[in-house]
Amino acid sequence: MGMIIDHEREKLIESVKYFAQKTKKLGKVKLFKLLYFLDFTHFRDTGRPVTGLEYFAWKMGPVPKELFDELGQPGVDWQGNCAFRWVKTAKGDMLTVNALSEFNPTHFSKRELRLLRELSAEFRDADAEQMVEETHLENLPWHQIFEVEGRKQAQIPYLMSLKKQDYEFMLDSVRDRDLIVSKLRN
Repeated sequence: MGMIIDHEREKLIESVKYFAQKTKKLGKVKLFKLLYFLDFTHFRDTGRPVTGLEYFAWKMGPVPKELFDELGQPGVDWQGNCAFRWVKTAKGDMLTVNALSEFNPTHFSKRELRLLRELSAEFRDADAEQMVEETHLENLPWHQIFEVEGRKQAQIPYLMSLKKQDYEFMLDSVRDRDLIVSKLRN
């Protein structure tokens, strides 16, 4: 019996392949930031992430801890899709990501594909340091969790991708719904 791969996992693997094909200098740090922007921007616009990864506020920015741990020993579903190799650079060893097969767009919506294209174009030539700077900007979720709240290594909630007024509206809507449901039950 084959391994069951869910839709989000397929999207993760294909997203990594896409970024490997469409950007330069794709290492672990840059990859994590691109995935973060993909997921958090899509969540802000639609209410759901693309890959379903959970991100944590680490010193270098948002990190999908599960993927970070996995890259030490990538699972069989990466075989034939991506290669992760350590290379020596002037700044030390870097885990690089290379695509081994063509990107398959069939798993993605038009909005997701547009977002992949936009992020790849915007950060095509960026290096890890530039990517870190982009995720550390004030008012972004990582900055709020890590710097303002001092909750180092804490999970970054997707709801933080929403603008403050949208977030508050959503909370009020949930409270209103819960209030209505509780009144209907009584």
